[in-house]
Amino acid sequence: MASAPYAVLNGIVLRETQTKDSDKILTLLTPQRGKLSVIARGARRKGCKYAACTQPLAYSEWTLYEKGEWYYANDGTTMETFDGLRQDLTTLSLAFYLAELTEAVTSQGVEAGELVRHLLNGLYALSALHKPEAIVKAAFEFRLLALAGYEPLADRCAYCGAEDPERPMLDVVQGVLRCGSCGGGEGGLSMPLCRDSLAALRHILYGDAKRLYSFSLGGEPLKRLAAAAEAFSTAQLERGFQTLDFYKGLFPEDALSKKSTDRNI
Repeated sequence: MASAPYAVLNGIVLRETQTKDSDKILTLLTPQRGKLSVIARGARRKGCKYAACTQPLAYSEWTLYEKGEWYYANDGTTMETFDGLRQDLTTLSLAFYLAELTEAVTSQGVEAGELVRHLLNGLYALSALHKPEAIVKAAFEFRLLALAGYEPLADRCAYCGAEDPERPMLDVVQGVLRCGSCGGGEGGLSMPLCRDSLAALRHILYGDAKRLYSFSLGGEPLKRLAAAAEAFSTAQLERGFQTLDFYKGLFPEDALSKKSTDRNI
């Protein structure tokens, strides 16, 4: 079967699989064509001209050609490798989780420009801006799910209409905000919020994407926001993530809380 003409696409490596003696199969996320499976021949061979582009989380300009059901790498030029992520194992592990979560909501052949920008911004917030990990994780999860069509309704109580719900709860199955006394018997899984965590949630969902991580939160409000974000992602996508399990297994919960809040925003 004849190959299609070459295509030049920007893309970020979500995942790699090593195969044969020196090849890799890459899961690449591109703005134009969504998620692609790309065979990078000789990527593990010394002297490969585009080896740096095949690193997980590297963002590059790729020259690809299509043959059958596969794309093949012909050339690549790195634009961003997020070296700051690779200085700390827990930060790198969180970045891998953000990539796996993004992969879960993307499809082949569907434009993914907003999702690519969201992932790049999240990685940059960790790598260069050194934003607190718990804030990046929670904000990334909620905003990603919103971009993918799972946005929760958080402007008012879904039952009584109160804009400032009493004892606010997020039903992570139904994807709605409610008062603590409203709608509690309908079988959903609800996570408790508070005034500050609810304000942060609304900033994440309705604020300017360029200022997504520009908020301060700590202590119990941050714990509530983080727990709600993770529960919402798990409930909506109906699956777990190995990268998340690995990240959470690197340190005790108390250490995670301290690590996530001891940096200046």
